[in-house]
Amino acid sequence: MTTLSDITKVQLENGLTVLLKEVKTAPIVSFWMWYRVGSRNEPTGKTGVSHWVEHMQFKGTEAFPGDAVEKMVSRTGGNWNAMTSFDWTTYYETLPADQVRLALEIEADRMVNSLYEPEEVESERTVIISERQGSENEPMFLLDEEVTAAAFRVHPYHHEVLGDQIDIETMSRDDLYGHYKTFYAPNNAIAVLAGDFDTEDVLAQIKEIYGDIPPSELPRPFVRPEPPQRGERRVMLEGDGESSYMVASYHGPAANDPDYFPMLVLTSALSGARMMGGSSSNRTSRLYKALVLEELAAFMSGSFFATIDPYLYSVSVMARPGVTLGEIETALDAEIARLADEPLTEKEFEKVRKQAKAAFAFSAESVSNLGFWYGYSEILDDYTWFTDYISKLEQVTIEDVQRVAKKYLVNSNRTVGHYVPKSQLVPA
Repeated sequence: MTTLSDITKVQLENGLTVLLKEVKTAPIVSFWMWYRVGSRNEPTGKTGVSHWVEHMQFKGTEAFPGDAVEKMVSRTGGNWNAMTSFDWTTYYETLPADQVRLALEIEADRMVNSLYEPEEVESERTVIISERQGSENEPMFLLDEEVTAAAFRVHPYHHEVLGDQIDIETMSRDDLYGHYKTFYAPNNAIAVLAGDFDTEDVLAQIKEIYGDIPPSELPRPFVRPEPPQRGERRVMLEGDGESSYMVASYHGPAANDPDYFPMLVLTSALSGARMMGGSSSNRTSRLYKALVLEELAAFMSGSFFATIDPYLYSVSVMARPGVTLGEIETALDAEIARLADEPLTEKEFEKVRKQAKAAFAFSAESVSNLGFWYGYSEILDDYTWFTDYISKLEQVTIEDVQRVAKKYLVNSNRTVGHYVPKSQLVPA
C-alpha cells in the first residue's frame, strides 16, 4: 500500500488496483470501476464490442435483475452511468456517503454475474445500430470517421468506438460474452473512490467484497503500432446538407511522451484549451481569430486527447456560406506556419498556459470528476499523471512549444478531410 498526497493506492492479491481519495466537502461519494479495454483492443470483425458490452452491463444479474439497480440508485438521490473510449471502459455511481456499500456491491456483482440473455443482446443490437445510423446523419461524424481511418491504417485507433456497421450487425452473443469474461476481471480493473468516507473502513469492505473474485488469464494486447506517415493524406466526402466542413488531423504524442504537455500548450494557443469535463473559451485562440472573427468559418474547434498510444490533434471547421474550404485551409496553414516561424510572446505564452491550467481545474472540481481523473490517469500510466499535471504544464517553455509545432504540425504528418454538400457540386 502506498499513500501520496492523501491518496491511498492498494493492489489486492487478485490484481485489483484500488485508489482511495477522501474529500470531506460534502456527504457524497463517487465510485468508479475502470477496465483496461476499449476500441484500441478490438480486432477486425469485432469493432464496437467494448461499447456494446458496456450497454449489456446495464441489463441486470440474478442479484440485481432488470432495472433494479437503477431504482435503488435513484431512491438514494444518486446517479450512475458508464463510458467507453479508445483505451478504457468505465462505470460509476455517485451516491450519498452512507450508500457507499451499494456502489461497491453493484460493481462487484456485474464484474462477474452479468447474464447476456440472447433477447437482450438482440434488443441492444437494434439500439446500437440506431445510435450508429443517427450519428451518420451528422456530416462531422462522417468526416471524422473517414479522416481517422485514413490517418490510422494499421493501429486499431482507426475505427470509431461505436464500431463498424457490419460488425454490429454480425457479432454474436458469444462474441460479447467472451469479451466480457476475458476483460472484466480484477487484474484488468481499477477501482476508484472519491468523497466522504473513512479509508480504513472502505478498504476493509473492498477487500471483503472483491478479494475472492478470481483473476482472468488476459490475452496478449491487440495493438499494432502505426508506421510513420510518409506524406499528406486527403479525404473527400459528398453528402446531404447545406454546409461545408473541414477536418485537419495531425499525428501527435501519447500521454506519457515528453512532448505531450508542450503539445497541450500549443493546442491551447491554436484552438483553445479543452478537457473532458471542462474547457476554457477558444475565442482568444489564434484559429478562432483567423477563421471565425475573419468570417471564414461559422464554427471552429480543436481536440487533443490523452491516450496510451499516439493519437491525433484535430482542428474541425464549418465554413460560412460562400467561403470555400480552400480559403479556410489557406488561413489555417498561415497560422500554423506563423507559430512554427515565430515563438509565442511571453504574454501570450503565459495566457495560454493559464487557460490550460484553468480547463484542467474546471474538469476536476467535483468528487465525480476526481474519480474520473484518478482512474483515467491510472489507465494511462499512474494516478500521478493527474497529480503532477499542473507541475508538468509549468515546466513547458516557449521553446518547447515552437519545437513541437515544427515537429508535428507539418503537412506530411496530417490527414485533411473535406465534406462538400451535393447541392454545391458543379455538374460535370
